[in-house]
Amino acid sequence: MTCEEMRAEGNASARIQFVLLGFSDRPNLQGLLSGVFSIIYIIVFIGNSLIIITTRLDAALQTPMYFFLANFSSLEICYVSVTLPRILVNLWTQDRSISMLGCATQMCFFLMLGATECFLLAVMVYDRYVAICNPLHYPLVMNHKTCIQLAVGSWLSGIPVQIGQTCQIFSLHFCNSNQINHFFCDIPPILKLACGDTFVHEIAVYVVAMLFVAVPFMLILASYGKIISTILRLPTARGRAKAFSTCSSHLLVVLLFFGSATITYLRPKSNHSAGTDKLLSLFYTIVTPMFNPMIYSLRNKDVIAALKRLLLKKIV
Repeated sequence: MTCEEMRAEGNASARIQFVLLGFSDRPNLQGLLSGVFSIIYIIVFIGNSLIIITTRLDAALQTPMYFFLANFSSLEICYVSVTLPRILVNLWTQDRSISMLGCATQMCFFLMLGATECFLLAVMVYDRYVAICNPLHYPLVMNHKTCIQLAVGSWLSGIPVQIGQTCQIFSLHFCNSNQINHFFCDIPPILKLACGDTFVHEIAVYVVAMLFVAVPFMLILASYGKIISTILRLPTARGRAKAFSTCSSHLLVVLLFFGSATITYLRPKSNHSAGTDKLLSLFYTIVTPMFNPMIYSLRNKDVIAALKRLLLKKIV
């Protein structure tokens, strides 16, 4: 190691502050972005909260499908709260600095909740698989105890691995710069700041992404293949339409989330660009959680009916 490299690593060790550049390259849009992101956060919080409250209070929605939907809505609130408040603070104050500990904490929670979302989406499609492909065994298979175990497993399974991955990333020396060309602490832009060869760390990222993103996605696609095959064999058009309506909302969310996340974490490093990374990240961190309440409520007659009953009770 040369003297220059040693000096660079020493400077990296002393640097404990990062700067999240975010959308600083659009100075004329700071006010507009602040307003848009504030509205999005309100929509995400209120929309998902309404789903949680409705599924908890309405007797007709006390089924495994809506139990998992309530978990998913809770997750979306947490997921967005990891990144969006920080974005808003940066836009309001123009202070884009973040400590190394703060950056590591944000990344760790983001990765843990991202893993939870992958597993929970897979659990939700498993619930639909059992309901449509094995309807007679559904009450036995998806009993209350099983639902609790699947939900808890989804929330907790990714924690050890993602804590380990975060520790591995932040054990690197950062000497190239302290400016993160992103709106939150994500793995690809952090690795760009690291000194030396990051090949091993990149392989670790690919392995974890395959485990937590690609594998659940493939299982979901396989399950939907079986579900669609079963639906097409239903004797009545009304039965097919009802079955498709209960699955189409979930499939749309799956494609939005997994599509953007897969491109972000599994494409080659040479194809990474700051602009593309930001755009893709906006989809799976902010846009998808904003549309989820609309997708699951507006396309679900049971949820709409339950919301109407809840609002009528409040009025009366």
